[in-house]
Amino acid sequence: MNDFCVRLKELIQNTGKQHTQISSEINVSKQKISHWVTGYCEPCIDDLIILANYFNVSIDYLVGYEQEDGTLKKIK
Repeated sequence: MNDFCVRLKELIQNTGKQHTQISSEINVSKQKISHWVTGYCEPCIDDLIILANYFNVSIDYLVGYEQEDGTLKKIK
């Protein structure tokens, strides 16, 4: 499972909300959220912006480039 899937799943769990509720709040399908969480597909940049705004995190954090302490991962 990639960093994005892990981070998204964690952020969703921290809200205590169901995929259905989040999907209606951000106006994307529940199926799309489920596909992102399972790694079946990845969001486009517009969806990343929506998710980052909703969860109040950076896109870098969502995709696993920024660590929880705010530092950036070294790319090899």
